[in-house]
Amino acid sequence: MVRPGGRSARVQASVHAAVRELEAEVGREALTVPLVATRAGVTPSTIYRRWGDLQELLSDVAVERLRPETAPEDKGSLRSDLEAWAEQFLEEMSAPTGRAYIRDALLGGPDGTNAGQCSAYAAEQIDVILDRAADREENAPDVETVLDRVVAPMMYRILFRPEGLDTAYARQLAVGLVGSNDR
Repeated sequence: MVRPGGRSARVQASVHAAVRELEAEVGREALTVPLVATRAGVTPSTIYRRWGDLQELLSDVAVERLRPETAPEDKGSLRSDLEAWAEQFLEEMSAPTGRAYIRDALLGGPDGTNAGQCSAYAAEQIDVILDRAADREENAPDVETVLDRVVAPMMYRILFRPEGLDTAYARQLAVGLVGSNDR
């Protein structure tokens, strides 16, 4: 069992920082486990033991980078909240770095844990929006419906048909789910 904090957290933080720094300095293609280990001040065996291989490490870094830093903004209504969140989500995920992080998250963790964590982040954000709607006594769908009808189509388009993606598409999905009269 990994302890929160302590040496394990320091190793993870230093290795993650090394990956981010080296990606910026030498490019992703030049990354190797020994290079990351040297920068992080750990042995390559530490990385192999904890992450298995470079792809799993990149996946772990991607999952951390995809973690939202703040709660969704409260715009005053379910429709406005969901539109704003969907626009921001699409903007972040469809950017070149966002697409790279998505691919890394999907490629690492053969058991699907990393991809599942990314899905959990989106679900947590949506849950905040839906809880606010419930507090305002608005009629709201459940989290799975929002994932299926807003997030899933965006992710498909981001990964397989990115051309023409814009905030209007995100708004269209949100309005299609909650209706155009709920402002």
